[in-house]
Order: sequence, then structure tokens, then C-alpha cells
Amino acid sequence: MAGGMAMGPGSNKAYAGHVTTYVIISCIVAASGGALFGYDNGVTGGIVAMHPFLRKFFPAVDAVISDQEANRQYCEDHPEDHTPKCDFIQNPYCSFDSQALQWFTSSLFVAGMIAALPAGWFTKKYGRKLSMLVAGLFFDVGVVVLAAAEHISMLFIGRVLLGIAVAMASVAVTLYNSEMAPAQHRGRLNQIFQVVLSLGIVVAQGINIGTQDLEHGWRISLAFAGAPAIILTIGGLVLPDTPNSLIERGKFEEGRRVLTKIRGVQNVEEEFQDIITACKVSNSVTNPWGNLFFKRSFRPQLFIAFTATFFQQWTGINTVIFYAPQLFIILGTGQSAALAATIVTGVINHLATYVSLWAADEFGRRFLLLEAGFQMVISLFIVSITLATGFTAGPWIAWFVLVFMCIYISAYAWSWGPLAWLYPSEIQPLETRSAGQGIVTMVNLAFSFVIGQTYLSMLCAFQWGIFLFFGFFIVIATLVVYFLYPETKGLPIEECPLIFRHHWFWKRYAAPEGKDAPMLLNQMSTNSTLNGNVEMSTANGFNSGIITNPLQVTGATPAPSGAITWLDREAPEPTATGMITHAGPKSDDPLWRD
Repeated sequence: MAGGMAMGPGSNKAYAGHVTTYVIISCIVAASGGALFGYDNGVTGGIVAMHPFLRKFFPAVDAVISDQEANRQYCEDHPEDHTPKCDFIQNPYCSFDSQALQWFTSSLFVAGMIAALPAGWFTKKYGRKLSMLVAGLFFDVGVVVLAAAEHISMLFIGRVLLGIAVAMASVAVTLYNSEMAPAQHRGRLNQIFQVVLSLGIVVAQGINIGTQDLEHGWRISLAFAGAPAIILTIGGLVLPDTPNSLIERGKFEEGRRVLTKIRGVQNVEEEFQDIITACKVSNSVTNPWGNLFFKRSFRPQLFIAFTATFFQQWTGINTVIFYAPQLFIILGTGQSAALAATIVTGVINHLATYVSLWAADEFGRRFLLLEAGFQMVISLFIVSITLATGFTAGPWIAWFVLVFMCIYISAYAWSWGPLAWLYPSEIQPLETRSAGQGIVTMVNLAFSFVIGQTYLSMLCAFQWGIFLFFGFFIVIATLVVYFLYPETKGLPIEECPLIFRHHWFWKRYAAPEGKDAPMLLNQMSTNSTLNGNVEMSTANGFNSGIITNPLQVTGATPAPSGAITWLDREAPEPTATGMITHAGPKSDDPLWRD
């Protein structure tokens, strides 16, 4: 059997260092990847309400909207007219029900969904830094294609390129910021991604207002997406990679230098050694996807990777970000007023995100998710009832709905918006971290596609009931958080995966008590005893086990040998025996390879 075991210290350790200006700047530049996604969300929702864009690519939709606007204006000018023309024969909820228009919006998500898992592999193999550079380049090209589009096919090609860019940026940036940040400030620095994302939405909405009356205003709106893409591209060239990624790829001295620089102290040995130890486990795993999907001890990570962004999308937030202008037009506002109402929701979304920057590390992730669940459900219930009972009451209904939409959006912005990216990146061990974030991104984009492709049709079919539909999912999400999401506030990132062994439900799946941050056999102090819960390194990877008879480690250079009996948590028959024949002398390679 391969020589080597893992055991380790307890949790809740505090590493030396503090938040440096260097790490803040690095995280902000990297987070421009969030602006790619945010700007696209905001600009897409605006241009699909612009008549010049619709006339060129979706003339049938433009004709329906123009007719309804003309009818509405006529009926406002002639209140005495009670002919069917003023009774809005066509259901106004169905004005934008166009499969082609929905495909334009959701084609980005299809491309991103397909690219997400390869993006996880690429990020692990080549590093977070190179992934961000590639994402920026894909977005640069996609923006050029979209802004220059003369045929609908160019729109879809551009959206596909943007989808690939968004997938790679979503995987790489969230991992980058989580690994660069000190444990006590990881929530704040990781959520810069969401702050910049929401800022991108607001900027896009503002630009849409300025360009809405221009014949080629939609081209200008799309072209401005190149700004965050250029920033991310430059960041991919000049930023350092994370210490975790560098060490995982064998660049130990460079990893130590970066760790020293971002922590602002010379004494980084404890954190450096813990990263090395995590890398030993990571590099012993040849198939992280297989571990994540099929190994019992990874069930908690797989469940959370899937559910976090699943519930993020089924809060219904894309109904507001993408289709808010259409909703307000349906409720009786004109195009200008609809875009103005939309930018109000964008500003609220951005400002509320700052609450999470402080509160996630102060009160914890669970508190924000639970509070927001209650607030969002109440808001959507009030919107539904208002639309059900007062749709014909006049344009004031749009502004009443806007108030509760803002209450709903604010809750999302300090909870599911940022935390659905932060939380899954924390709870994965290093060996499955890139794979896990690939799954998070894939699920996010997959259900963004489902909602983007079906929302206008569901709005037509459900009408006001669409908001009760999303409220139901928020209730389920809140219950899942309450029962199945443990708190990660303040834990070092390499120790977050250990929280599941103390959870009332997940402890039956998690690795056994005593297997903390792994310690290699050849890195143990002399005269130690191996006993209790450990991991055994075998040809097939690391198997959790319990040593039932002690194994002594003696001598200046540990080179233990002897028989052991251990309990394999993965085996149906728990008792097995093994033999350590040689752990090998300490070598200059910090990871000590067999």
C-alpha cells in the first residue's frame, strides 16, 4: 500500500496576517468577472424592450407591443369609449410571449451550462488566473459580435461566446476571492463578486435609459459590456494566482511568496503547511468528479453545490432582472417609465448587497438566508394579491408593485444573491473545490436557462400566480437552509469541510471524528502514536478509517512500519487489516511523493 496517512489538529485556528491593500485590489479586479454577468443581465432586460432592437430582430413582438401602446393611449384620451378596443382583448400578460425572444435571452445560459464543468477542470489544471484571462477574452469577442449584429444568427453566436465567458468567470473568480481572503474576512472579500455584479446591472440599466430613443442605441448598450471584460482580461495578465492553486500545481516557493504578500506578514508557515497538506490530498485524487458524485463522504458538498444556485434561481430573481421593463409596461407604464422603474430596482439591488458584505461575517450565512426567506415570501405574496385584485385600477398599480419588488430584491441581494456563490466555495475540500464550483455554475446557468426560456410563457399562463409559484420555492429553500446548511462563519477555508461531521444529519456521511486538516505521516513529530480516526492513503485515493491498534512513530526521521487494523467507513463490512511498510524519509518536496 502507498505509504502515508492523514490526521490533524482541531478546527477554529487563527492564522497570522491581516487584510492587505494588495489582496483587496486583487479581489476587486478579479470581481470584474461579476460585472460581466451583471451588465449582461441588465442590458438584456433593457434592449428587449427597445423598439429599434425588436423591429430589427423580433418584428412580430414589436408589432404586438406597438398596437397595445397605441390602444392604451387612445383609451386614455377617450375615457368614454367602452368598445372592445379599450377592454384589451389580448391578455396583457401575454404581450411578450415569444419563443424566439426567450431563446435570445436564454442561449447564453445553454452555452454556459455546457461550459461550466470543463471550466472547473480548466481552473484546477491551469489555475484561477489563466481562467480569468480566457473568460475576459471570450467576452471581448462576444461583445464585438453582438454590437455589430446584422442578423439574428449573430445575436446567438455572441450570446454563446458570452455564456462560455460567464461560466469560466463564475468558477474562477469565486474561487480566487475565497482563497485569497483571510478566514475572518472571506465573506466580505468573496462577495465583492456580487457587489460588482449588481453594480453592472445598475450601470447597464442607466445606459439603456440614455440609449433607448436612438435608432442604434441597443448597439451602444451592448458595446459598453466590453469595459468589464477588458478589466478582467488585464487582471488575468497582471494578478497573481492564489497560493492554494500555485501549491496544488507544484509551485511551492511562488505560492509561499504570494501568501506572504497577501497576508502582510512573514510568519505564514502554519497556513502554508496546511495548504500543502490539503494539496497532498488533492493531488492524490485523480477523479474529483467521481469523488464528488459517487463517494459517500462527499454527499454534503454535492447536495449544497446543487441546491445553492438551484434555489438562487428559483427565487424568481431573473423575472425581475431580465423582464422587469416588460412587467411594468404590462402594468400600464410607457417604455421610459418602465426603464426608470427598472433602474430603481437595480439601485436597490446594488445597495442592499453591501448589507451582506458586513452581515455575512458578523451574523453568519444562515441568519441572512433565513431572514431573507421570510421577507421575500411576504413581498411576493403581496405583489400577487395586488395584481389579482387591482390590475385594472390604473397605472398607480405599477408603482405599488415596485415598492414591494424593491423589498423582495433587497432581501435577495443580501442573501441568495451573494451567498449562493460564497457558501458552496467554502465547504468544498481543495481536491473537489474546482469541480464543485463547476457544478454550482452549471446548475445556476441550467436553471437560468429554464426560467429564461419559460418565464414569459409562464407569465402568460399563470398571470399574477407566477409570484406565488416562486414564493413556494423560497419557502422550500428556507426550510432546507434551516435543517441542512451548517454555519461557516470565521472558519479557515481548508477547515470548512470539517463542519459536517458535527451536523445532526450530515455526520452520518462526513469523514470520521479526528480527521481534521490532514497531517502527513512523515511530517509528524517523533514519538507519536497513530490511533483513532485517520485517513489511509491507498492506490485508489484516501479512505477514511479508524485504527484500532496503536502504531508508534519513533526516531528522528519517521519511517514507521507495522500492522494495523482499521475500520473502513466506505466498506459494507467495516473491519479490514493493512500494513504500513515504509513512510519514506522526509524529502525536500513538501508534499512527499511516494
